Amino acid sequence: MTTNQQADPLIGRLVDGRYRVRARIARGGMATVYVATDLRLERRIALKVMHAHLSDDSAFQSRFIQEARSAARLADPHVVNVFDQGQDGELAYLVMEYLPGITLRELLREQKRLTISQTITIMDAVLSGLSAAHRAGIVHRDVKPENVLLAEDGRIKIGDFGLARATTANTATGQQLLGTIAYLAPELVTRGTADARSDIYALGIMLYEMLVGEQPYKGEQPMQIAFQHATESVPRPSARNPGVPEQLDELVLWATEKSPDDRPDDAGQMLERLREIERSLGIAPAVASATAPQRAHADSGDLTKVMPGTLPIADPTAPVPQTVDNATLLRRRSSKRRARGAFLLTLVLLLAAVAGGVGWWFGSGPGSLVAVPGVAGMSYQDAADTLTSEGFVPVQKDEFSVDIPAGEVIKTDPGEGQRLDRGVTVTVIVSTGPAPHDLAPVAGVDVETVRGQLDAANLDITDDEKYFDDLDDGMVLNVRITPRGGGDAFGCDQGCTVHEKDTATIQVSVGPVPDVSGMNVNQATKTLTDKGLVVNPESQTVFSEDVAKDKVIGYADRAEAGSWRPGDTIQLIVSKGPELFDVPDVKGMTRDKAKEALTNAGFKWSYTSDTMIPDGAWDLLDNKNTKVVSYSPTEPQRKSTTIVLQMGLSG
Repeated sequence: MTTNQQADPLIGRLVDGRYRVRARIARGGMATVYVATDLRLERRIALKVMHAHLSDDSAFQSRFIQEARSAARLADPHVVNVFDQGQDGELAYLVMEYLPGITLRELLREQKRLTISQTITIMDAVLSGLSAAHRAGIVHRDVKPENVLLAEDGRIKIGDFGLARATTANTATGQQLLGTIAYLAPELVTRGTADARSDIYALGIMLYEMLVGEQPYKGEQPMQIAFQHATESVPRPSARNPGVPEQLDELVLWATEKSPDDRPDDAGQMLERLREIERSLGIAPAVASATAPQRAHADSGDLTKVMPGTLPIADPTAPVPQTVDNATLLRRRSSKRRARGAFLLTLVLLLAAVAGGVGWWFGSGPGSLVAVPGVAGMSYQDAADTLTSEGFVPVQKDEFSVDIPAGEVIKTDPGEGQRLDRGVTVTVIVSTGPAPHDLAPVAGVDVETVRGQLDAANLDITDDEKYFDDLDDGMVLNVRITPRGGGDAFGCDQGCTVHEKDTATIQVSVGPVPDVSGMNVNQATKTLTDKGLVVNPESQTVFSEDVAKDKVIGYADRAEAGSWRPGDTIQLIVSKGPELFDVPDVKGMTRDKAKEALTNAGFKWSYTSDTMIPDGAWDLLDNKNTKVVSYSPTEPQRKSTTIVLQMGLSG
């Protein structure tokens, strides 16, 4: 131990100008942990340094940084704090909370099985910390006693988020691999996928081990244990330890169900059930001391002096815990380890050949990290199937996009190609198409105001269309929207919903077509030309009873339906004056015959004569005794003109 400490070049080094390395406290397959002093804040910290041979590997760097980010997202008293992460030359490091004490694994080795009170206290703390992780969407993936820290001041914390590989050599040994596989959920063995319920399974195995003093499955090779996880059911702890209450039996069985759907959804749900059990048993978790000195005055020796406080109920069937202090405990443990060293070395050599390859696969090889596949352009279901097949947990997030059609995947977060642990949640960002915007009514609004509204909605605006209308010049008549994705254009005069990058055409009034009636042709032509219209040189001429000859009556209808637009050709209608009609020749006709002819021609009549017969009496005479001597006027006349008939007696 001393030789290794002296040979370590980092001992005594000042990292990043701030952290003075004091001693090495642990070495794993990916990193070494040192106790160091933060010179800036004058406090002890744990410094985790990535092994030099891994520092150039982007995949390991990604996992190393992921640990810092995952733990930093958690604010819970039962999670080991990560204070900082950085790079000093070739060194990639994490700065973590320093917790002098032992792990739950070390406590189990010394005490074998724990009391009910100890078990509940530890499980309550671990579930509290893990529930915070699950609420934040973080899956630990390596829950086991080695990652549960029991501090000297009584605090209980779970650590190693994201990296979590507690080994003593660069390659996982059989002993270490057995320790990890002992807590492996069936779905990890059969499908390689993990979520919060996989952490629950590991907690159930750990709870069984604390209550019974050994793990439920045993085997000489890792695959033997993994096979038992996938095919067998965990027995009741009370079958090996009759002092285990039925409620804890049921909690173990619930947490270790073969199907993830039959387990608690997450640590929060399991914690709720544990709290109910605590109340029914009348056992409350021991409260950690605020400072280490208070520990020396604790009344109980539970948790080997790392969990002080008098516990309400002790398990009479459990071994009596030792009352020695932590330093003595650690010295005894070191002595026992030296005695077992030769035996363990032989066991490691026997298992190394088989376990080495499997350990590399699960610990740091392809079985540990997987590249996020490219799913852009797929449907969400296809993308989710692809990610699930690679061991990730897909979660859909919708996002507006003007470039990607609705329903297609835009990207993932983390992005394509990033290497992550199986079971990590990957957000699949799916296009919902362009963002919608509601436009207010535009009819009668000035064109600049409407153009500003269209710009704010991120629409493509074409050149304005101008129309003659009763609205004032510059006022908007309508906005025609052509959907970007296709479909018929529609009007937005009374307001409408549009989508970004739709095409908008503003229809603007230039005022009414000028009134040219009563003008001569030259005057009317100039007036219309000044407003942007083209006047047809060939005018229509029509008779008019009201407008004088050669004066403009108006203009002809537009050739096509719709409003007049600048540039259209317009044709004037010019008066020929009133229309004249020939007067029928009624001379020599009888009275009635003459009246009929004039009526049919559209004229009126009256009588006059040189006889003694009054004018009004001619209609009283027998028709055969009458005749028209003459009539006037005889030249063409307007319709309804009165023709005067000069009457006489026939014979």
